[in-house]
Amino acid sequence: VEKTPDDAQLITDTVLSALKEALGEFDAMRITEGEKLVLDLKEHLEFIKNATEEIEKRSPQIVSEYRTRIEERMRDILGSATYDETRLLTEVAIFADKVNVNEETVRLKSHIAQFLKMLEDGGCVGRKIDFLIQEMNREINTIGSKSNDLDIAKIVIDVKAEIEKLREQIQNVE
Repeated sequence: VEKTPDDAQLITDTVLSALKEALGEFDAMRITEGEKLVLDLKEHLEFIKNATEEIEKRSPQIVSEYRTRIEERMRDILGSATYDETRLLTEVAIFADKVNVNEETVRLKSHIAQFLKMLEDGGCVGRKIDFLIQEMNREINTIGSKSNDLDIAKIVIDVKAEIEKLREQIQNVE
């Protein structure tokens, strides 16, 4: 059997054609997977955003509940005797300052907005998003340590679980 130059060209053309087809299908699969990944990431971010809004709603109630508890304790301890209202207000103000999580919720929502923008802009954003996830985790940890409230603590745990899901998914992003 003799090989002719036409056989080599035919093989090259056939291999290149199959390779182009395979690469095209591979790219299409990556695009589909990327679109699904973006949808999943957005769902997690939406959950975190809604949870942050719940924290913002709950946060002012913590201070009023604290004031009510302090007043009840003062009445229980002192009975009908009077107490210094100014001192009570000072204690409530100190507590309010200590449990204020407004800065953290604002930053957390800002990180969510930045995350969404990066997803929309596309490109190689994996490392940048990984950094944002670290910052989101830092903010939710601070909220958890400052809040001093069972309801917010439950929300914080749920948000931390969602952030961990984001972290796992982001490992699949370039």
